[in-house]
Amino acid sequence: MSQQPLAGKTALVFGVANKRSIAWAIAQAWAEAGAKLIFNYQGERLKDNVEELAATFGPDTPLFPCDVSKDEEVDAFFEKVAGITDRVDLVLHSVAFAPKEALEGSFLNTTREAYLTAHNISAYSLVHLARKAEPLMTQGGSIIAMSYYGAEKVVPHYNVMGVAKASLEASTRYLAYDLGKKKIRVNCISAGPVNTLAARGISGFGAMLKHYDAHAPLGRSCDPAELGATGVFLASDGAAAITGQVIYVDGGYQIMGM
Repeated sequence: MSQQPLAGKTALVFGVANKRSIAWAIAQAWAEAGAKLIFNYQGERLKDNVEELAATFGPDTPLFPCDVSKDEEVDAFFEKVAGITDRVDLVLHSVAFAPKEALEGSFLNTTREAYLTAHNISAYSLVHLARKAEPLMTQGGSIIAMSYYGAEKVVPHYNVMGVAKASLEASTRYLAYDLGKKKIRVNCISAGPVNTLAARGISGFGAMLKHYDAHAPLGRSCDPAELGATGVFLASDGAAAITGQVIYVDGGYQIMGM
Protein backbone atom coordinates (compact mmCIF):
# COMPACT_ATOMS: atom_id res chain seq x y z
CA MET A 1 0.00 0.00 0.00
CA SER A 2 1.22 3.51 -0.81
CA GLN A 3 2.56 5.56 2.08
CA GLN A 4 -0.12 8.09 1.14
CA PRO A 5 -3.05 5.85 0.19
CA LEU A 6 -5.51 8.76 0.36
CA ALA A 7 -3.54 11.21 -1.79
CA GLY A 8 -5.81 13.35 -3.94
CA LYS A 9 -8.93 12.53 -1.92
CA THR A 10 -11.23 15.07 -0.29
CA ALA A 11 -12.75 14.19 3.08
CA LEU A 12 -15.59 15.63 5.14
CA VAL A 13 -15.05 15.25 8.89
CA PHE A 14 -18.06 15.54 11.18
CA GLY A 15 -17.68 15.39 14.93
CA VAL A 16 -14.40 16.95 16.06
CA ALA A 17 -14.95 18.62 19.43
CA ASN A 18 -11.41 18.72 20.83
CA LYS A 19 -8.04 16.99 20.53
CA ARG A 20 -9.37 13.95 22.42
CA SER A 21 -12.14 13.32 19.89
CA ILE A 22 -12.04 10.05 17.95
CA ALA A 23 -12.91 12.17 14.90
CA TRP A 24 -9.72 14.13 15.44
CA ALA A 25 -7.60 10.97 15.59
CA ILE A 26 -9.07 9.78 12.30
CA ALA A 27 -8.78 13.24 10.72
CA GLN A 28 -5.07 13.34 11.59
CA ALA A 29 -4.53 9.88 10.12
CA TRP A 30 -6.44 10.80 6.95
CA ALA A 31 -4.36 13.96 6.53
CA GLU A 32 -1.11 12.04 7.02
CA ALA A 33 -2.34 9.59 4.38
CA GLY A 34 -2.75 12.47 1.91
CA ALA A 35 -6.40 13.48 2.17
CA LYS A 36 -7.57 17.10 2.08
CA LEU A 37 -9.97 17.76 4.94
CA ILE A 38 -13.11 19.86 5.36
CA PHE A 39 -14.50 20.13 8.90
CA ASN A 40 -17.84 20.92 10.46
CA TYR A 41 -18.32 22.50 13.84
CA GLN A 42 -21.46 22.37 15.93
CA GLY A 43 -22.25 25.79 17.33
CA GLU A 44 -20.11 28.77 18.22
CA ARG A 45 -19.06 27.12 21.49
CA LEU A 46 -16.95 24.57 19.60
CA LYS A 47 -15.86 26.77 16.71
CA ASP A 48 -12.62 28.01 18.30
CA ASN A 49 -11.52 24.46 19.22
CA VAL A 50 -12.15 23.08 15.75
CA GLU A 51 -10.66 26.13 14.06
CA GLU A 52 -7.45 25.81 16.07
CA LEU A 53 -7.13 22.09 15.33
CA ALA A 54 -8.00 22.42 11.64
CA ALA A 55 -5.37 25.16 11.27
CA THR A 56 -2.65 22.60 12.03
CA PHE A 57 -3.21 21.34 8.47
CA GLY A 58 -2.82 24.86 7.11
CA PRO A 59 -4.50 28.21 7.78
CA ASP A 60 -6.90 27.79 4.87
CA THR A 61 -8.32 24.40 5.93
CA PRO A 62 -12.09 24.82 5.41
CA LEU A 63 -14.56 24.51 8.25
CA PHE A 64 -18.23 25.38 8.19
CA PRO A 65 -21.00 25.39 10.80
CA CYS A 66 -23.27 22.36 10.75
CA ASP A 67 -25.62 21.19 13.47
CA VAL A 68 -26.73 17.84 12.05
CA SER A 69 -30.10 18.12 13.79
CA LYS A 70 -31.00 21.15 11.64
CA ASP A 71 -31.82 20.54 7.97
CA GLU A 72 -31.05 24.10 6.97
CA GLU A 73 -27.53 23.90 8.44
CA VAL A 74 -26.82 20.57 6.70
CA ASP A 75 -28.05 22.05 3.41
CA ALA A 76 -25.91 25.16 3.88
CA PHE A 77 -22.85 23.07 4.76
CA PHE A 78 -23.05 21.04 1.56
CA GLU A 79 -23.67 24.14 -0.52
CA LYS A 80 -20.43 25.58 0.86
CA VAL A 81 -18.60 22.31 0.20
CA ALA A 82 -19.85 22.24 -3.40
CA GLY A 83 -18.55 25.78 -3.77
CA ILE A 84 -14.95 24.78 -3.04
CA THR A 85 -14.69 21.26 -4.49
CA ASP A 86 -16.36 19.34 -7.27
CA ARG A 87 -15.77 15.97 -5.60
CA VAL A 88 -15.94 14.35 -2.19
CA ASP A 89 -14.37 10.94 -1.60
CA LEU A 90 -14.64 10.35 2.14
CA VAL A 91 -17.10 11.14 4.91
CA LEU A 92 -16.53 10.56 8.62
CA HIS A 93 -19.62 10.53 10.84
CA SER A 94 -18.49 10.72 14.46
CA VAL A 95 -21.58 12.36 15.88
CA ALA A 96 -23.66 11.16 18.82
CA PHE A 97 -25.67 12.73 21.60
CA ALA A 98 -28.20 11.84 24.26
CA PRO A 99 -29.25 13.94 27.24
CA LYS A 100 -27.04 13.27 30.28
CA GLU A 101 -29.97 12.10 32.39
CA ALA A 102 -30.68 9.38 29.81
CA LEU A 103 -27.19 7.93 30.37
CA GLU A 104 -27.82 7.32 34.06
CA GLY A 105 -30.11 4.97 35.90
CA SER A 106 -32.53 2.72 34.04
CA PHE A 107 -33.23 2.52 30.30
CA LEU A 108 -36.85 1.87 31.30
CA ASN A 109 -37.13 5.52 32.33
CA THR A 110 -36.00 6.93 28.98
CA THR A 111 -38.29 9.77 27.96
CA ARG A 112 -39.77 10.10 24.51
CA GLU A 113 -37.80 13.31 24.01
CA ALA A 114 -34.48 11.69 24.97
CA TYR A 115 -35.19 8.67 22.75
CA LEU A 116 -35.99 10.81 19.72
CA THR A 117 -33.05 13.15 20.34
CA ALA A 118 -30.56 10.27 20.58
CA HIS A 119 -31.82 8.67 17.37
CA ASN A 120 -32.08 11.93 15.46
CA ILE A 121 -28.52 13.07 16.17
CA SER A 122 -26.75 9.72 16.51
CA ALA A 123 -28.39 7.67 13.73
CA TYR A 124 -30.64 9.63 11.36
CA SER A 125 -27.90 12.18 10.77
CA LEU A 126 -25.82 9.50 9.01
CA VAL A 127 -28.64 8.94 6.54
CA HIS A 128 -29.03 12.66 5.94
CA LEU A 129 -25.31 13.32 5.49
CA ALA A 130 -24.97 10.33 3.13
CA ARG A 131 -27.88 11.58 1.03
CA LYS A 132 -26.32 15.04 0.73
CA ALA A 133 -22.82 13.68 0.06
CA GLU A 134 -23.86 11.16 -2.59
CA PRO A 135 -24.14 13.64 -5.52
CA LEU A 136 -20.58 14.84 -4.79
CA MET A 137 -19.14 11.33 -4.52
CA THR A 138 -18.91 11.01 -8.29
CA GLN A 139 -16.02 8.54 -8.22
CA GLY A 140 -17.32 6.42 -5.38
CA GLY A 141 -15.73 6.57 -1.97
CA SER A 142 -16.08 5.60 1.66
CA ILE A 143 -18.43 6.70 4.44
CA ILE A 144 -17.40 5.69 7.96
CA ALA A 145 -19.51 5.96 11.12
CA MET A 146 -18.45 5.40 14.73
CA SER A 147 -20.28 2.83 16.85
CA TYR A 148 -19.79 0.96 20.12
CA TYR A 149 -20.40 -2.53 21.53
CA GLY A 150 -23.44 -1.21 23.39
CA ALA A 151 -25.28 -1.50 20.05
CA GLU A 152 -24.98 -5.29 20.28
CA LYS A 153 -25.08 -6.12 23.99
CA VAL A 154 -26.35 -4.38 27.09
CA VAL A 155 -23.81 -2.02 28.64
CA PRO A 156 -25.19 -0.62 31.91
CA HIS A 157 -25.82 3.13 31.79
CA TYR A 158 -25.24 3.32 28.02
CA ASN A 159 -29.01 3.00 27.77
CA VAL A 160 -30.67 4.86 24.90
CA MET A 161 -27.33 5.49 23.23
CA GLY A 162 -26.90 1.75 22.76
CA VAL A 163 -30.29 1.56 21.07
CA ALA A 164 -29.38 4.54 18.86
CA LYS A 165 -26.06 2.91 17.93
CA ALA A 166 -27.95 -0.25 16.95
CA SER A 167 -30.03 1.95 14.65
CA LEU A 168 -26.83 3.50 13.31
CA GLU A 169 -25.37 0.08 12.49
CA ALA A 170 -28.56 -1.05 10.74
CA SER A 171 -28.61 2.23 8.81
CA THR A 172 -25.03 1.51 7.71
CA ARG A 173 -26.13 -1.78 6.15
CA TYR A 174 -29.09 -0.27 4.32
CA LEU A 175 -26.99 2.63 3.07
CA ALA A 176 -24.31 0.20 1.91
CA TYR A 177 -26.96 -1.55 -0.19
CA ASP A 178 -28.37 1.66 -1.65
CA LEU A 179 -25.02 3.27 -2.41
CA GLY A 180 -23.10 0.21 -3.56
CA LYS A 181 -24.09 0.74 -7.18
CA LYS A 182 -22.37 4.14 -6.96
CA LYS A 183 -19.20 2.46 -5.63
CA ILE A 184 -19.72 4.17 -2.29
CA ARG A 185 -18.88 1.95 0.68
CA VAL A 186 -20.43 2.45 4.12
CA ASN A 187 -18.96 0.89 7.26
CA CYS A 188 -18.83 1.33 11.03
CA ILE A 189 -15.87 1.26 13.35
CA SER A 190 -16.91 -0.04 16.76
CA ALA A 191 -14.32 1.41 19.11
CA GLY A 192 -13.57 0.15 22.56
CA PRO A 193 -13.78 2.70 25.38
CA VAL A 194 -11.62 5.77 24.73
CA ASN A 195 -11.33 8.72 27.09
CA THR A 196 -13.25 11.33 25.10
CA LEU A 197 -15.51 14.23 26.09
CA ALA A 198 -18.58 12.17 25.17
CA ALA A 199 -17.39 9.08 27.05
CA ARG A 200 -16.91 11.01 30.27
CA GLY A 201 -20.64 11.72 30.24
CA ILE A 202 -21.41 8.01 30.72
CA SER A 203 -21.88 6.94 34.32
CA GLY A 204 -19.28 4.34 35.37
CA PHE A 205 -16.93 4.98 32.44
CA GLY A 206 -13.80 4.46 34.54
CA ALA A 207 -15.03 1.03 35.63
CA MET A 208 -15.69 0.20 31.97
CA LEU A 209 -12.05 0.87 31.08
CA LYS A 210 -10.84 -1.36 33.92
CA HIS A 211 -13.20 -4.12 32.78
CA TYR A 212 -11.65 -4.10 29.30
CA ASP A 213 -8.17 -4.21 30.82
CA ALA A 214 -9.20 -7.29 32.76
CA HIS A 215 -11.16 -9.18 30.11
CA ALA A 216 -10.13 -8.19 26.55
CA PRO A 217 -7.78 -10.73 24.92
CA LEU A 218 -5.17 -8.00 24.39
CA GLY A 219 -5.56 -6.80 27.97
CA ARG A 220 -6.73 -3.34 26.95
CA SER A 221 -9.21 -1.40 24.84
CA CYS A 222 -7.67 0.69 22.04
CA ASP A 223 -5.97 4.03 21.56
CA PRO A 224 -6.86 6.87 19.19
CA ALA A 225 -3.95 6.20 16.82
CA GLU A 226 -5.25 2.66 16.25
CA LEU A 227 -8.68 4.03 15.39
CA GLY A 228 -6.99 6.43 12.97
CA ALA A 229 -5.17 3.56 11.28
CA THR A 230 -8.43 1.63 10.89
CA GLY A 231 -10.06 4.75 9.47
CA VAL A 232 -7.31 5.00 6.84
CA PHE A 233 -7.70 1.33 5.93
CA LEU A 234 -11.48 1.58 5.47
CA ALA A 235 -11.04 4.75 3.41
CA SER A 236 -8.41 3.22 1.16
CA ASP A 237 -8.46 0.88 -1.82
CA GLY A 238 -7.27 -1.84 0.53
CA ALA A 239 -10.87 -2.07 1.76
CA ALA A 240 -12.39 -1.85 -1.73
CA ALA A 241 -14.56 -4.94 -1.22
CA ILE A 242 -15.66 -4.16 2.34
CA THR A 243 -19.04 -2.50 2.89
CA GLY A 244 -21.92 -2.72 5.33
CA GLN A 245 -19.63 -4.03 8.06
CA VAL A 246 -18.93 -3.25 11.69
CA ILE A 247 -15.18 -3.42 12.36
CA TYR A 248 -14.34 -3.90 16.04
CA VAL A 249 -11.26 -2.09 17.34
CA ASP A 250 -11.49 -3.03 20.99
CA GLY A 251 -8.61 -5.28 21.99
CA GLY A 252 -10.75 -8.28 21.04
CA TYR A 253 -13.32 -7.69 23.78
CA GLN A 254 -16.24 -8.32 21.40
CA ILE A 255 -15.37 -12.02 20.99
CA MET A 256 -15.62 -12.80 24.69
CA GLY A 257 -18.57 -14.64 26.18
CA MET A 258 -17.54 -14.12 29.80
